[in-house]
Amino acid sequence: MDFFIASAHAQAATGGAAAAPNPIMSFLPLIILFGVFYFMLIRPQMKRAKEQRAMISALAKGDEVLTNGGVLGRIDELGEQTLSLEIAPGVVVKLRRDAVSAVLPKGTLKSA
Repeated sequence: MDFFIASAHAQAATGGAAAAPNPIMSFLPLIILFGVFYFMLIRPQMKRAKEQRAMISALAKGDEVLTNGGVLGRIDELGEQTLSLEIAPGVVVKLRRDAVSAVLPKGTLKSA
């Protein structure tokens, strides 16, 4: 116990004026944490959203697509915000363009 008391007396003898910590150094862990979140979460999500927008804008009649709900079909008609999807011969459903999750390779659907 004498060890802790001696250092307390020694600190008081130096004048008691402690140097103020640098404000940048106190915020450095928060800045580093934000940088990690940006490069591991925010940036990849923005990249995926940009790729999704490009894919949706490049849709064309006759493309075979997969929707978010798991429905496979061929684009029959395109509108500005919607599209008509033929999911079986004679069965056409109308969807929003942003419901398309992937464009499939040609010939994926085998319909007569």
